[in-house]
Amino acid sequence: MFIKVTMVCLARRRHVLLLVFLIVLVPFCLFIFLADPDLSIEEKEITSKIAELRVKVKQLNFLHQERLQEVSELAIQLSNMLSSLKSSNRSHIGSFTDSGSIVETDSSLIGASEEISEVQKLLENISSPGAVHMPSVHHFLPHLLYNPSSLKPSYQKTKGRNGVSMVLGVPTVKRAAQSYLLTTLQSLIQNLNQEEQNKTLIVVFVAETNLDYVLSVENEIETQFSSHVESGLIEIISPPASYYPDLTKLTPTLGDPLERFQWRSKQSLDFAFLMMYAQPRGLFYTQLEDDILAKPGYLTTMLDFAYTKIAANKPWLIIEFCQLGFIGKMFKSVDLPFLAQFFIMFYNEKPVDWLLDDVVTVKTCNPNINQKMCLEAKKAIWMQHRPSLFQHLGVHSSLNGKIQNLKDKFFGKMTLFYPHKTNPKFASTESSIASYGKHTLEGAYLGKGYFWGLYPKAGDHITFKYDPPINLSRYLFRSGNVEYPSDRFYNASVEILPAEMLDGEVTVTPDGYAIVGKFDKTGLAEGFINPKLFPISEIRLNIHSKSGNWVILSEVLIETKQES
Repeated sequence: MFIKVTMVCLARRRHVLLLVFLIVLVPFCLFIFLADPDLSIEEKEITSKIAELRVKVKQLNFLHQERLQEVSELAIQLSNMLSSLKSSNRSHIGSFTDSGSIVETDSSLIGASEEISEVQKLLENISSPGAVHMPSVHHFLPHLLYNPSSLKPSYQKTKGRNGVSMVLGVPTVKRAAQSYLLTTLQSLIQNLNQEEQNKTLIVVFVAETNLDYVLSVENEIETQFSSHVESGLIEIISPPASYYPDLTKLTPTLGDPLERFQWRSKQSLDFAFLMMYAQPRGLFYTQLEDDILAKPGYLTTMLDFAYTKIAANKPWLIIEFCQLGFIGKMFKSVDLPFLAQFFIMFYNEKPVDWLLDDVVTVKTCNPNINQKMCLEAKKAIWMQHRPSLFQHLGVHSSLNGKIQNLKDKFFGKMTLFYPHKTNPKFASTESSIASYGKHTLEGAYLGKGYFWGLYPKAGDHITFKYDPPINLSRYLFRSGNVEYPSDRFYNASVEILPAEMLDGEVTVTPDGYAIVGKFDKTGLAEGFINPKLFPISEIRLNIHSKSGNWVILSEVLIETKQES
């Protein structure tokens, strides 16, 4: 135990040295920046770096305080252990054997006892056993005392990524209707460049205690985003069942029916757990939902906006990047413990987004000022960014039976298709799926719009024919779009008709097509073609089961390889 305390102290010493270094460095940078008026060209970058350093100083100071608390708690435990050890040593010195003779005093025990006394005196100065104990999470969730593991994830898939600029929290639960989680993750990732990905951690919080379900979600994410899980960009956690109190024994508030009351109370606890898990991992934290879409470059926009406000000495608690509910609310990580504590204190009183508003009201609104002045004061620390960077996607709420077709009017126009006007010229197209209105297959291929077809069924197909045949090297078919994410291919394969088959190397359909890929759960099919199959005269999308939705083909990309 003594060795453990010593190691902790040394580790914390490194934090202190880095903290002192930054405290000295930041004012020095400010002096250089203000003293030289010729830095206008690089002003934005320099200002951002200085603001980032200021945030890092606060974060390191906060982590240092947490470590000091841990050392103090360890000191109390060690002091108690040393007291027991000291008493044990005394009982051995001068004791009698069964034969009645006195055991010879061991000088090493006496020396150890004296050393223990000295260490204990030092620890008593640190631990202050008579100090007042302030309220903790156990005062508001007393059931946590009965299980030491209640505040540890019951499941965790992590590569231990730390020190990022942004942690994105994505809570998800089992929905009675459609899940949008994979679509959400796809949007978050594809709208980050590599540099932005390196600054980001996405924590998927599966707020379910059924391990089988948690593992099924993990498997879907691992299958779809294996490289991003492996790189550490995506983490997956779930809470233990013992974290939650018995919600059936709580008295509903606000006149809500029991099901809604339990749903919103659990949501507040979910957000608190997720926030505190994310708190030490990065400088900022943004709360999202599992049914949203993101704009390209959203991370850089968020960081630039935050650093600009910090550099201008404009204190903020929240920056809002979406006007809906709790979506796109960004916080400094050092503020998360206060928010989580507030949510835990009042989790059974109000919905979590109402509690967030209450936090801001408590911080800004004097009871003696009128409502207009209160709103202005709240806006000073609850800032809004326009246009919005996130849009609500889902229709079915995580609360069973609740429909919420909400859209953020500040998000702007959404991209409904991805044009590729460089696709090779086709000889003809063929589809057994009837198109709707002007949304034709030819238009989708030529990058003029998207194909919208009526209720595909097993045996339906979409075919592109080439004459002369082409050296098709890569394909990408994206189904569904942001307005109709459910209108996608659910069970369909990508097939080609090559000039010559490779015996034993490809799976062939009864009518002679080689199967080269399939649509995943997000409605995307993408792959490369073995050059040995060149040239190719047809590429076909083959549907294997009936769908209850229409189908949209929002992107068609065909790349060819020139002969050397």
